[in-house]
Amino acid sequence: MFEQILIFTISLVANIFSALSGGGAGLIQLPVLIFLGLPFGVAVATHKVATVALGIGATTRHLKESHIERRFALFITATGLPGVILGASFILQVPDRIAEFALGILTLSLSIYSFFSPQLGQSYTPINRTPNGYIIGGLTLFSIGILNGSLTSGTGLFVTLWLVQWFGLDYKRAVTYTLILVGLFWNGAGAITLGILGEIHWLWIPALLLGSVIGGYLGAHLAIVKGNTLIKRSFEVVTLLVGVKLIVG
Repeated sequence: MFEQILIFTISLVANIFSALSGGGAGLIQLPVLIFLGLPFGVAVATHKVATVALGIGATTRHLKESHIERRFALFITATGLPGVILGASFILQVPDRIAEFALGILTLSLSIYSFFSPQLGQSYTPINRTPNGYIIGGLTLFSIGILNGSLTSGTGLFVTLWLVQWFGLDYKRAVTYTLILVGLFWNGAGAITLGILGEIHWLWIPALLLGSVIGGYLGAHLAIVKGNTLIKRSFEVVTLLVGVKLIVG
């Protein structure tokens, strides 16, 4: 019982921050699963299932005040999903330390870049909605999808910042797209792939799912109520912590 309460509490806290900043639940949740005794591959697959619940909780709140463009949402989903499946197919066969370190450096750079760009993501100014813009944007989302399928810690943060930087979304809209599309569809595809190829620790799934759904809803509510400034600061803090954690190991 104590173990289940601990897992629920950790999941709740991790997913509140993740829903508020647009990613990063793996910063807390994945290391804890490993610390509690799960092998890396099993921990990744189990965590991936739980992140789908984060998407459900956040989607429930965001759809009440959503500014989702259906074609743009389909574009994000379609370009990222093949990368997710590809990444999830390889993660169980390859060493992860070098990739985690490189991802940590990149994630840390996101925090620094956003911090020194005060106006970044504070207003909605759509850009790069041209064929070339969509090609570059789609290839980048495909690459992020590979990272999402293989290394689950913080890759949603890359999607959030890419939507802000390349397509001109504000942080609130970018986080909405990330939590709904990455949380539900990308992570859902990754969970199914890892579940088929690997192993999921089902005993801990109920507590993880409950914490993820509630945390996702509460974090999304805070993001909507408080707006872009709080989301931007949360994004910077979470990317900083995720980057350091991945580098240190």
